[in-house]
Amino acid sequence: MESKKPYVIAIIVQMIYTGMFIISKAAFDKGMNTFVFIFYRQAASSILLLPIAVFLERKNAPSISLRMILKLFLYAFIGNTFSLNLYNVSMKLTSATVASATFNSQPVVTFCLALLLRMEVVKLRSSSGIAKVTGVALCLAGVLVIALYIGPGLSPINHHRVFAVHALASPSRATWIKGTFLMVLANMSWSLWIVKQAAVLKEFPNKILMMLSQCIFSTVQSFIVALVAERDFSKWKLRLDISLLAIIYTGFMVNGVSFYLQAWCVEMKGPVFLTVWTPLCLIFTIFCSSIIGEIVHLGSIVGGLLLVGGLYCVLWGKSKENKTAQCNRVNTMDIGVQDEQEHKQTEEDKKGREDQKEATLAFTVDQV
Repeated sequence: MESKKPYVIAIIVQMIYTGMFIISKAAFDKGMNTFVFIFYRQAASSILLLPIAVFLERKNAPSISLRMILKLFLYAFIGNTFSLNLYNVSMKLTSATVASATFNSQPVVTFCLALLLRMEVVKLRSSSGIAKVTGVALCLAGVLVIALYIGPGLSPINHHRVFAVHALASPSRATWIKGTFLMVLANMSWSLWIVKQAAVLKEFPNKILMMLSQCIFSTVQSFIVALVAERDFSKWKLRLDISLLAIIYTGFMVNGVSFYLQAWCVEMKGPVFLTVWTPLCLIFTIFCSSIIGEIVHLGSIVGGLLLVGGLYCVLWGKSKENKTAQCNRVNTMDIGVQDEQEHKQTEEDKKGREDQKEATLAFTVDQV
């Protein structure tokens, strides 16, 4: 049973993200301002993380320099404030299925950024390098298909919408294209944040305090953005409806529970194991959207499949590269061990010949 836990947790994480896409989209269709929503979401995350950080780190919290505070403030803006606001605006312009489909492009976008920052290398003459380039091409094709080909709407399982929302007109082609590319830009911002976290953790290895700091900074930043974008405070008022459910769900379940489960899963099985389950979120989202009465467009499904193909190509190339590097290290170690054994054998043979020579000389002396 213990060996099955990572698989169960990986599926639960994808289900949590599916709920985020569905509920957030329903809240936006209900009329919730996306910028106000992000402020409340980040505030809920800060409220969740603050007592945990105080309880766990109250005695051994490290000192933090002004330079590191400025770094965390900047990265909070890139990976939380800017990325999440852009992502939710783009979801409002498209659909939950598009959001889930483009979610699969994040590992590929992260790889491209790492390549530009010279943290990754592509060897075009190797099978791993060809697989990586193919994955990037499929990812680009998937984004273009989602943006340029909406396609016919597939009939939902339930013809009555579960969440009562305002009557909304179908998005125009221009709106759909804009929303798709804004979503890709949001993924690029999130991927840049992921790449930079590795450098920050080397300087400030306390993960809980790092996440709490960025959450608090993002809450302040999101409040300023929401204040500029929505000055009608009647729209800030929370009611017992889908909007409040979405805020609680994203703040506690996504930023709290899922982040913890992902960290546990990565520690047990590594980051690649968790990433290969990402396409499951697209399947769950399509199914749930159909159940609650949302129309799923064919273009989103085809584009999503291309994105999934690109994801697996890049992951296969990376896995192949890691195995090759591991084999090379093992071979180098074997050669080193073999050289050491040969040297030891040579020394033993030399010593044996010297002992034999001394014994012969002693025997000759005895005979004389």
